[in-house]
Formats: sequence, C-alpha cells, structure tokens
Amino acid sequence: MSEKSRLDEIKNELNRLDISPTIFARKEIHELPDILSEDEKIVYLVEGRNKLNNHHIILVATDRRLILVDKEFMYGLKVEDYSYGKISSIQYETALLLASIDVKVADDDVEIDGVGKYHAELFCEKVRDFMSRPETYFQNRYEPGLLDKLEQLGRLKENGVISEEEFFEQKKKLMEK
Repeated sequence: MSEKSRLDEIKNELNRLDISPTIFARKEIHELPDILSEDEKIVYLVEGRNKLNNHHIILVATDRRLILVDKEFMYGLKVEDYSYGKISSIQYETALLLASIDVKVADDDVEIDGVGKYHAELFCEKVRDFMSRPETYFQNRYEPGLLDKLEQLGRLKENGVISEEEFFEQKKKLMEK
C-alpha cells in the first residue's frame, strides 16, 4: 500500500471516530503511515502540549499500543510507544475549558496538557479499556490452522525456497501434530 493511500486511510479512520485534529497536529499525522503497521487501527487520538518541553504532540491509542508522536522542525521526529500491559495508570484532570492527561509507565511518565475536556475523558476511557484486557488478547489474535500452514509450505516449495524433500519432511511434521 502506498504511503499516500495509508495516510488517506488514517484520515478516514479519524473521521469515522469523529476526531478533527487541528492544523498544529498535521505534521505528526503525516508521520503515522510510517509509524503504524498496515493492519493497526486507531482507537482514539488526542493532541496537546508536552508538559516537559512544551512541544505540540499527539497521543495515539491503537488496538495494540499507545504512541506519543512529537515532530518538531528543529528537533526531528520523536516516537515513543507503550504496550497497554506496561501502563500502570492513566488519569486526566480538567480545568475550565481544557484538560491534562498523565500516563504512568514503568519507568516513564507522559504528561500532556491543553487537551479538550471531552477528548481527554474519552481517550482515558478507551486506554483503560485496553489496559483491562489480558495480555494474551494482544498476542497472536490469529493462529494459522493446518490448511494455512500447508498452503504456506506449498508456496515455499513452488518458489524454490525449499526442496521437494524438505517440503515432504515439513508436511509430515505438520500432519503428526
């Protein structure tokens, strides 16, 4: 898939989720095709300011991980990702119009402020949902069956990656399981 079409796909995902990033998040959004895997889906996205360096950043919750993206002209691209199993807590604090989000990870804290109140609450709710799922949910959601494995083995033989003898040896092992 081309980078342009993956970017369009990401923008469509954001539209479906009713997320309208500001112009300040444009440069981070344009980096997402290189950051996300092809089948990774965005669950929610918020933007704001990093409390440590005052850079504009986005936090992206996907179906696999939480990602911080900071793209600055002078400092380049900074991407940090956190598995949901490693996040110990996520909380938000609201003020008059805006909110802040604090994410505690084993040896790191992510703090972002200037987030819309509604978006902060919804983002934290979505992340907590993934945090509550067992670790096995994220691992091997699809386990190939015997037919899938045999088909893959056949393609390897057809493409000359393995010999006829290796094919029959591997096929025999698969059939014994």
